[in-house]
Amino acid sequence: MAGFLTTHVLDTASGLPAAGMKVDLYRFDDDVREHVVTMVTNDDGRTDTPILPAPDFAVGRYELLFQVGDYFGRSEAPAFLDEIPIRFGINDPTSHYHVPLLVSPFSFSTYRGS
Repeated sequence: MAGFLTTHVLDTASGLPAAGMKVDLYRFDDDVREHVVTMVTNDDGRTDTPILPAPDFAVGRYELLFQVGDYFGRSEAPAFLDEIPIRFGINDPTSHYHVPLLVSPFSFSTYRGS
């Protein structure tokens, strides 16, 4: 059985799922960062399919880059939070890795979900 990678983004300022947030996935090969895919969260704050589906799932170092500045809307002043990078490792190719993000315009939290 092959593993897969998912996310769920909740907007804690509104108390709602963060719909329409762009999320980029990168894979590290030594110190080289390679873009894998760009996805956008749906009305439930999730992507419609796994960010890294079973056929592409591999042990390694990864980064999810959440585009929160665009999600919360830009003004003429710089946003306090613009991009949130979360770097993590996958060491079990048969496991489900879930990386949730709780975010407001001024703070964020994450953990390894289930």
